Amino acid sequence: MAFTHLHVHSEYSLLDGACRISEVVARAKELGQTALAITDHGVMYGAVAFFKECQAQGIKPIIGCEVYVAPRNCTDRVYGVDNEYSHLILLCENEEGYHNLCYLVSMAFTEGFYVKPRTDWNTLREHSKGLICLSGCLAGEIPRNIVRGDYQAAKKRALWLQEVFGPDRFYLELQDHGIPEERKAARGLLRLHEETGIPVVVTNDAHYIRQEDWYYQDVLLCIQTGKTVNDADRMRMGSKELYLKSEEEMRSLFPEVPEAVENSQRIAEMCQFSFTFGHYHLPHFPLPEGETDSAAYLRKLCEAGFARRYGQSRPEARQQLEYELDMIGRMGFVDYFLIVQDYVNYAKGEEIPVGPGRGSAAGSVVSYCLGITDVDPMQYALYFERFLNPERVSMPDIDVDFCVNRRGEVIDYVNRKYGADHVAQIVTFGTMAAKQAVRDVGRVLDVSYAETDAVAKLIPPPVNGKSVTIDEALQVSKPLRELYDSNPNLKNLIDTAKKLEGTPRHASTHAAGVVITGEPVYDYVPLAKNDESVVCQFPMTTLEELGLLKMDFLGLRNLTILDDAVKLVRKEQPEFRIESVPEDDPAVFEMLAAGKTSGVFQLESAGMTGVCVGLKPKSIEDITAVIALYRPGPMDSIPRFLQCSAHPERVTYLHPFLKPILEVTYGCIVYQEQVLEIFQKLAGFSLGQADMIRRAMSKKKEKEIRKERTAFIHGDPERNIPGCVANGVPEDVADAIYDQILDFASYAFNKAHAVAYAIVAYRTAYMKCHYPQQYMAALLTSVLDSPTKVAEYIGECKEMNIHLLPPDVNRSEANFTVEGKDIRFGLVAIKNIGWGLIEQLTAERRESGPFRSFDEFCTRMSSKELNKRAVESLIRAGAFDSMGQKRRALLIVSNTVVEDALAATRSNIAGQMDLFGGFGGAEEQPVGVDHPMPDVEEFSRQELMAMERETTGLYLSGHPMDDYRETVRKIGAVPIGAILNDFQNEEGPHRFSDGQSVVVAGIVMTSKTRTTRNNSLMAYITLEDDSGTMELLAFQRALDTGGGYVRENAPLIIRGKISVRDEKEPQIMVDSIRPISDAEPLETPVRRQEPRKLYVKLLSTDEKMRRRLELLLKMFPGREQLILYFPDTGKRMAAACVVHPALVEELTELLGPECVVVR
Repeated sequence: MAFTHLHVHSEYSLLDGACRISEVVARAKELGQTALAITDHGVMYGAVAFFKECQAQGIKPIIGCEVYVAPRNCTDRVYGVDNEYSHLILLCENEEGYHNLCYLVSMAFTEGFYVKPRTDWNTLREHSKGLICLSGCLAGEIPRNIVRGDYQAAKKRALWLQEVFGPDRFYLELQDHGIPEERKAARGLLRLHEETGIPVVVTNDAHYIRQEDWYYQDVLLCIQTGKTVNDADRMRMGSKELYLKSEEEMRSLFPEVPEAVENSQRIAEMCQFSFTFGHYHLPHFPLPEGETDSAAYLRKLCEAGFARRYGQSRPEARQQLEYELDMIGRMGFVDYFLIVQDYVNYAKGEEIPVGPGRGSAAGSVVSYCLGITDVDPMQYALYFERFLNPERVSMPDIDVDFCVNRRGEVIDYVNRKYGADHVAQIVTFGTMAAKQAVRDVGRVLDVSYAETDAVAKLIPPPVNGKSVTIDEALQVSKPLRELYDSNPNLKNLIDTAKKLEGTPRHASTHAAGVVITGEPVYDYVPLAKNDESVVCQFPMTTLEELGLLKMDFLGLRNLTILDDAVKLVRKEQPEFRIESVPEDDPAVFEMLAAGKTSGVFQLESAGMTGVCVGLKPKSIEDITAVIALYRPGPMDSIPRFLQCSAHPERVTYLHPFLKPILEVTYGCIVYQEQVLEIFQKLAGFSLGQADMIRRAMSKKKEKEIRKERTAFIHGDPERNIPGCVANGVPEDVADAIYDQILDFASYAFNKAHAVAYAIVAYRTAYMKCHYPQQYMAALLTSVLDSPTKVAEYIGECKEMNIHLLPPDVNRSEANFTVEGKDIRFGLVAIKNIGWGLIEQLTAERRESGPFRSFDEFCTRMSSKELNKRAVESLIRAGAFDSMGQKRRALLIVSNTVVEDALAATRSNIAGQMDLFGGFGGAEEQPVGVDHPMPDVEEFSRQELMAMERETTGLYLSGHPMDDYRETVRKIGAVPIGAILNDFQNEEGPHRFSDGQSVVVAGIVMTSKTRTTRNNSLMAYITLEDDSGTMELLAFQRALDTGGGYVRENAPLIIRGKISVRDEKEPQIMVDSIRPISDAEPLETPVRRQEPRKLYVKLLSTDEKMRRRLELLLKMFPGREQLILYFPDTGKRMAAACVVHPALVEELTELLGPECVVVR
């Protein structure tokens, strides 16, 4: 005989199960077991991954779940009663059982969640078919009642379950992990078996794979509960026997009932459910009244769109439309396109901003005619096959960008249209990356913060977006290996972290993915709830494999910015439409060529700015190329691209056939679409065949690459490919072209996506160029949650001679607005001012005119949502300054004025009630009176600015550091914003690094002290300069000498070291604190000479940095001089360039401020 484990908790019993799916399946196979079940706590997250792993290793998979059952109805939620849930094991016998289990698990989340996702006994009765039930562990109702001494209740429930599931589909579950209560439960279960004939089955409640793994599961449990292993009152499993045991071990537990082991195999043989992959479950689009055929309706919409987009004189576009409609119909995706066009056009009808396109869908004429995209694929040489390839039938993928603030409205529309039970979002899992695992384990094992932090920081940052594992870190980091080898405690920490690394830590909601189904979603997959979002329990790739329709509803902040800016423009130009602006405006391209890219979508990083300065883009095609090239890999070809763009006469082609294909990118292969076109035009491949080869090249499938080289050069008659030689291309040239394609194929970018984003980039640049006040106002509104970005864009406004005017009750709207040539601060950014009050204030102003005094404001607003706290915030923010009153005086009288105004309003209401009730006469209505303002001295400038910062998060009438600007410059303090921005680079920091010593200067915003574990003092200090805000950590030694200077609004100089923790913003570990007044002036700097020279210091041996420097200089051609000094040899070199701020910034980030000087 044999044995099958039917009670197994994988890693998807989050922070509880420690059975990695691949490892637990391999262990079952190693033990000679032929089948295995997965029964995670209340969820089916890992079911498909488990199924596929079992199939790959030749083990029969059994899909199940350990469900939680409410004591009463699952919707009852009385504390002390309904939190006493019990456990039950359910296994899928067949497809009906899978559907029923999906329903039970889904409803447990969506209707029954209370502490845990719970079903109930009535729901179980209704959805029991196709399921096999086991009575559960000690937490099951039957064993729990036996242990409590209520045998009759246990028997009653057992007989009920036998009746519900059937005589051979309900089993009493025997377990023995050495826990005394289990033996008592087993005796009662065996008595039940004898009295009722209900069969028994032996299981082990497997939470880990091998016995020694108990320790790691114990640590995992501590991470879940926030405890340490040394906490006396923490949750424990109570046994070290919860592992995947051999058949012999399982037989030894209950030798008196050998059939309990055999029944496990019998159950395994009964379970025959399998997932089906590759079969699509597309919903049907509900056709409008009068329409009966989906394909005919799609054609009707396309014909109308074609007339609107192309007119009637575009035969090549007409031919492409017919080809695409035929292909879409043959592949069965008609309803897909109808669904997408419906919600996109709904959004447009509701004036919800929609992006011009995203991804390869922009290559479809059908998408363009339907209004799904606004990119003409004929104009930009985009290919339908890159989107939907007839050679490789797979689900199309149309992702759509919506305004980030209104994306939810589109999802709500889809919910209404198809029904809430037919629409769900998608789960995603946060896993324990290496550093996170180290920090979690360090806390649980009571390792000191300093030691844990030191280990975590020795793990290198991600490389090309891929996290470095602990094993990889031990190989490349010598200091980490030395710690591992020399310190037993840290070795244990690292070993434990290694064991838990990659474990799913929590479930969350995918940022954009939405599933739409023909039947309720739970008919296909189980559902869960994350906060208020209903999500599919399987991740996105799994849903696609199961054939469900997944769509991405993405929120793009820049669409919101554009929309807000356009609305501001329409106040003066009601007919203005961003879609109608010319796409070849010279002023826009001049602005980009000058490097004025701050706030421009996709182009505002220092590196992108450099490419724009070097390229001097002249068209949207050029912007498209910039977006495609500025990535790891193709970045190396930027110098050649810039050179060829500046000197088109120097461009050469391996063959004349390449010219019409590569001319738009100055002879360089930049796009995937160009690869497809080369295969088609030179060798005669179909575009579908060409896309298959492109995919093989990008995935480096060497066998296919070699095979297709022959087909490219000499052809392949079986596939009707003539080859290059037959088309007049010499063999050696064809071979060289194939090599060139191979070099670029893995880096080539999807042009359809790049074009769509280039259009958004151009539109943001157009608005910044021609409507700078409106655009910058919208931009500032969008980044109110990021003080660093706000400071950056305020600085940009200053560069553009746009002033930021303070908030004003008579002039401010909710958001930032345009006032003349300046920008007025929005009321929404003032603390304690709610949307309700803002709407009432602006409405009152529109209806009755501006407020003439502070008293009048309080009187007119007293019937609204006015309160003392809001009025005080408005005063402190300077919103009444234009009325000519001092803020100090207003704060003194504000409470009295507000109370009198509110009292007058109450008196008015009482008078009206008296009048209409007929009691007494109608007295004269009380009105507000002007209160005399006290003659007091106004706050100091520093105090006024501190108030502004407190209420708005910004300094509006200046910055406290303005008075110290020269001192800060002389001491060489680094701008805080420069540090923060450097660490935000996608490719990692260039100028700064973890542990680097720096000097910063700024104003203390907040500080709080706490006592450390060894009773010494530490402080968290928030420091701000005019470029950003940063958190400082000061310990006892620094506080002993400088702690007395730390107080709110104090200007300080800080010396310390940068400290970076995982994904958090960098901090500074403070070495010394002193007031700015102590700063020693340095020598007067040498006056800048004309023409300017850029001095750069670099070691002669640093070849990598020299190549990077050469690349940068090609991006900034000019007649000014760069002097390169090699301190190790004493030699100098000179090169021509333009000393552009973006070049200086990039070099400073790369080499450090001490190595880059402009004179």
